[in-house]
Amino acid sequence: MANLKIGQAARAAQVNVETIRYYERRGLLTQPIKPVDGRPRLYDAASVSRLRFIKDAQGIGFSLSEIADLLSLRARADANCHDVRKLAVQKRREVWERLEGLQKIATLLDELIDGCPGNGDLGACSIIGAIERPK
Repeated sequence: MANLKIGQAARAAQVNVETIRYYERRGLLTQPIKPVDGRPRLYDAASVSRLRFIKDAQGIGFSLSEIADLLSLRARADANCHDVRKLAVQKRREVWERLEGLQKIATLLDELIDGCPGNGDLGACSIIGAIERPK
């Protein structure tokens, strides 16, 4: 893959140009040096690979901060798979906690829906009543 302009790099990594600029501002991607002759900055294959890595890590739930940690580990010669696994285990724990919270919300909504008459005056709506009740 030859050096690419930002739009070409964005298409190759399946992100948009603003995403690349945002990652650069966040320090996740190094902005290429601007040529002195006014030509556009060019992104190399390693930059496109890094963009894909960031996008894929986001796709499995890692935050940009966590991705920065993963990228830092990836760049360290002394890092090992255990370090990455530890981050993944922590992320899985967070996902399960969120799922448990969502399950509690779903159960509560089921109870509210089951108790709702489904018609009539809004003043008789048990869902509104449950939301408005003093806590």
